[in-house]
Amino acid sequence: MTSSPLAPAWLGHPADANALVAPIWPRTAVRDAGGALAIGGVTAAELAGRFGTPLYVVDEREARERAVEVRDAFDAAAARIGTTATVYYAAKAFLSIEVARWMAEAGLSIDVCSGGELAVALAAGVDPARMGLHGNNKSVAEIERAVASGVGVIVIDSALEIERVAAAAARHGVVQKVRLRVNSGVHAHTHDFLATAHEDQKFGVRLDQAVEFAAAIRSHASLEFLGLHCHIGSQIFGVDGFSESAARLLEVHAELLEGGDVPGLNLGGGYGIAYTEADDPEQIELLADGIADAVATECERLGITVPALAFEPGRTIIGTAGVTLYEVGTTKDVLVQVPGVDGGATDHVRRYVSVDGGMSDNVRPALYGADYTVRIAGRSSSADPALVRVAGKHCESGDIVVNAAYLPGDVAPGDLLAVPATGAYCHSLASNYNYLGRPAVVAVGGGEARVLIRRETEHDLLARDAAFLQEAGTDATTRGDER
Repeated sequence: MTSSPLAPAWLGHPADANALVAPIWPRTAVRDAGGALAIGGVTAAELAGRFGTPLYVVDEREARERAVEVRDAFDAAAARIGTTATVYYAAKAFLSIEVARWMAEAGLSIDVCSGGELAVALAAGVDPARMGLHGNNKSVAEIERAVASGVGVIVIDSALEIERVAAAAARHGVVQKVRLRVNSGVHAHTHDFLATAHEDQKFGVRLDQAVEFAAAIRSHASLEFLGLHCHIGSQIFGVDGFSESAARLLEVHAELLEGGDVPGLNLGGGYGIAYTEADDPEQIELLADGIADAVATECERLGITVPALAFEPGRTIIGTAGVTLYEVGTTKDVLVQVPGVDGGATDHVRRYVSVDGGMSDNVRPALYGADYTVRIAGRSSSADPALVRVAGKHCESGDIVVNAAYLPGDVAPGDLLAVPATGAYCHSLASNYNYLGRPAVVAVGGGEARVLIRRETEHDLLARDAAFLQEAGTDATTRGDER
């Protein structure tokens, strides 16, 4: 069999449309003796039967092991060049109380970027001294809460925040540790690393403003300047962009040393994972070693001590731990004309497979054009592979879950489908579009499953509607954000 002319160039025709290709899937994902998908020792059919679909499934072992592997990789790389590394789990990828505890137990700190994420981490019992607070528009209330809670470091994003954080720290009688977010001019997704004099983005300050901003921070007795912070992008394969950014940051770091101590450098996150068979991310150990080597080389050239390093991975820890289960509702074959070289056209079939979720539980394909793969989860099949497009149930033509993949040609209503690598930025970006409740999140491991976050019900959706509350005799006038 050959690939369909409707398939993208990167998508090869599979020898086996049932195969689970590493490293896209959790390492515990297998097909049982009957051909059904099992994750963490629990079959997809059992999960769907107990918890319904759509369903986010998180392999606890995968998440915990990857957290330790990432920590160990950066620890070892830092030690090799004579320094230390702090690894912050980027909570924006996915956060729940239990996940925060997994990360803390793995020796990671937690990076939060809102009052809500801070509240979850605190509820998990994470030591606030091991937290960092990000954000380009931290409210006064969020800053106050972070300082009062003892958050270890706050990342300054603007001149205004210097004054706000300093004032909050003074009020609480503490010295608040801060970093300064800067833009290095490196954009890893472009592969050219060209710097611009004035970057047009909402985060951080220009690199050439760092000395001025650091002086402003140092002018406040209630602030302690830890150093620079930079983030160059997301879903990055390879080390070159990180190395170039580190070199630019260390030039300024050396200049900042003339005004006082600069103990650390935070190089952010953004490390990529495999979503499809075409993706080939760098192994985390090689990535960590490459970044460390670049830092050591630049520090030697500048004649400065290697600073303590910090990193903020999220997707690379939790991404492949997640699999989303759906149930097929309808299938539909659509004839698509493909132009020929002679000016004519031929018809080819694209099979639309519609499921009971969509952009409300995974908006990344619609938002970023992100690609995923998919497998039938409830069974295996010997049917010839057919090109499919997995569509959601929302009233949007762009509501696509998987743009292009091959499934056995007998895929049918009632089949369970599994979409891997959905641990990061799926639940976090989920919505109630078309008044769908957000799916449950279930942890699996050792043949057991338990709910991390319960499924939203129609009552949950109605409970925010003022008319519903009034008819139920409930006060609907409060903002709902009082603490």
